[in-house]
Amino acid sequence: MKPIVFTVIAHWDAEAKLWSGQCDEVPVVAEAPTLDALLERATEQTLDLLPDNHPGVAPSRARVQLSL
Repeated sequence: MKPIVFTVIAHWDAEAKLWSGQCDEVPVVAEAPTLDALLERATEQTLDLLPDNHPGVAPSRARVQLSL
């Protein structure tokens, strides 16, 4: 089966020295000090929220990507 890709828009906050990301499709909002950590947190949140927001999508098909 074809994966379903959810895009998290990432922004760097120079003052806070954190990456933040948001995806309205799931909805996900996450913060982390690195892009790798942001992707990990956003993926965890996506998998947690997927059943409530996209009940027809199996977690094994969900993919999260970052967009800068």
